[in-house]
Amino acid sequence: MKARRLFGALAVVTLLGTGCSKYVNYDYTKEFDPRQHEYVLGPADGLSINVWQNGDLSTQAIVRPDGTITMPLVGDLKVSGKTPSAVRDEIKVAISQYVKAEAAIVTVAVTGVNSYRFTVTGNVTNPGSFSSTYYVSIAEALAMAGGPSRFADTSSIEVIRLGRDGKMRRIPVNFDDIETRSRPEANVIVVAGDTIHVP
Repeated sequence: MKARRLFGALAVVTLLGTGCSKYVNYDYTKEFDPRQHEYVLGPADGLSINVWQNGDLSTQAIVRPDGTITMPLVGDLKVSGKTPSAVRDEIKVAISQYVKAEAAIVTVAVTGVNSYRFTVTGNVTNPGSFSSTYYVSIAEALAMAGGPSRFADTSSIEVIRLGRDGKMRRIPVNFDDIETRSRPEANVIVVAGDTIHVP
């Protein structure tokens, strides 16, 4: 009987240790930080495209829900998921039949940031979809949702994120570590499309 109780106690300790380890040992420094990279375009973003000394090719555009824009003479261009620099280079190639390559000076400027959206679900005051014109951290995203409710388990928050391999990933976040500043690196920057779930 004593042996059975001892085994049960050890099992509980093991389970608790396993549940906590993903938060204690998680390496947040490996997570993508959009602030360190060029902005990635998405639907509803505004663009200003200027082709030097070619007003007929210059245009203002809003990225449509299908991720495309339309340029004079060029037609539809897929821009969602690309950086402004990549779009600029594609435009230079596309207009090469109208403008000499050496004279094709193209600038692509983002005039409206509208595709940076994320979702907060679970035990928060105001769950839903949110947008921002600047990058926000986990703590800021939760604040936008009114903060965790009194029923929330703030030690077991998960950020559900689409990885570069096309698979969904779960990033464990213990909000208590962020509030106490014991692990400030856990306050990762939210990436467009993230879902933050508070159990």
